[in-house]
Parts: sequence; structure tokens; C-alpha cells
Amino acid sequence: MKNLTIAIFTLLLIFAFSSCAVVGGIFKAGVWVGVLVVVGILALIMFLISKMSNKN
Repeated sequence: MKNLTIAIFTLLLIFAFSSCAVVGGIFKAGVWVGVLVVVGILALIMFLISKMSNKN
């Protein structure tokens, strides 16, 4: 019975650590997507401002 308890506990730890790695990877990807979106929006704003200032 003790071996079964240890085996179940070990499996639970393995699943817990692998799911944490997956969630960590998703958050890292989310951060980079967010950075790219912000840079893109800033570039668009700068482009629009430069176009508006050239007309005057």
C-alpha cells in the first residue's frame, strides 16, 4: 500500500510540474505577443503623425 501511495504521489508531482511548464510557456508567448502589438501600435501612431505633419 505504501508503494502505491508513493507511485500516485510521484505521478501527481510529474503532472503538476509539466502543467506549470506549459502555463509558463503560454505566459512567455503572451508577453512577446503583447510587446509586438504595442510596438506595432506605436509605429502606426508615429506613421500617422508624420503623415499629418507633412500635409501642413
